[in-house]
Amino acid sequence: MVKVYVDLREKASHVPKYLTEMGVSVIYKQLEVGDYMVTEDTVIERKRVDDLAHSVFEGRFFDQVRRLKASGLKTLILVEGDLTYLRRITNKYKAVEAALVTAVIYNNIPVIYTRNAKHTAETIKLIAEKLQTVRRASTATLLPTYRKQQKPKERDLSEWQLYVLASFPGIGPTLADRLLRKFGSLRAVLEASPVELSRVEGVSEERAQLIKRILNHPYSKRHEGVGGGLERFYGKERGHVRKQE
Repeated sequence: MVKVYVDLREKASHVPKYLTEMGVSVIYKQLEVGDYMVTEDTVIERKRVDDLAHSVFEGRFFDQVRRLKASGLKTLILVEGDLTYLRRITNKYKAVEAALVTAVIYNNIPVIYTRNAKHTAETIKLIAEKLQTVRRASTATLLPTYRKQQKPKERDLSEWQLYVLASFPGIGPTLADRLLRKFGSLRAVLEASPVELSRVEGVSEERAQLIKRILNHPYSKRHEGVGGGLERFYGKERGHVRKQE
């Protein structure tokens, strides 16, 4: 099922209702940036034409663009409504068009246009379907690919923290970096509650619970030769694992 995280401020709009009617799993959450999170690293900022105009004239639009850019997430702006409407109500419509061009040219943020709330929901669902399908197809190879990279140097403690945290299922280097920046240390991340973890962009409640289950599950050593043992994690090309004294 397609899953989309929706900022709490979007509850008043009709878009979440349409998404639900289309079979999308809508999860409300306070997002730090954007209005809709379609993957752990992709967010959509929705702007109705009237709200877009007000935010440009008041200077808020450029602050939002800077925050989107600084977040490190893949972002896009979705403009809902007829942009030509502005030409009939204000002679400053060129400022709005220029602001959108600035977002595209200077900040590399794509802009998509939709007709109304239902069309917005259809577009968000389509984007989520495409990205989540690609993500599911590549999830099985993401973790081994990262682990095959060269290990950090012994004294590079920050890189070791990143390396260890990125080894958890579905985390990866980008999200590991975001967690470490948020909590300040590897210990703080691992001691955080599922609720605290899920407040970080890209960490769903399910993923946070999985991290805690991995940390707290009693270790049951597999018999050598059964289930792959350590070779299952490190790969046969690493050779045999030396027996610990």
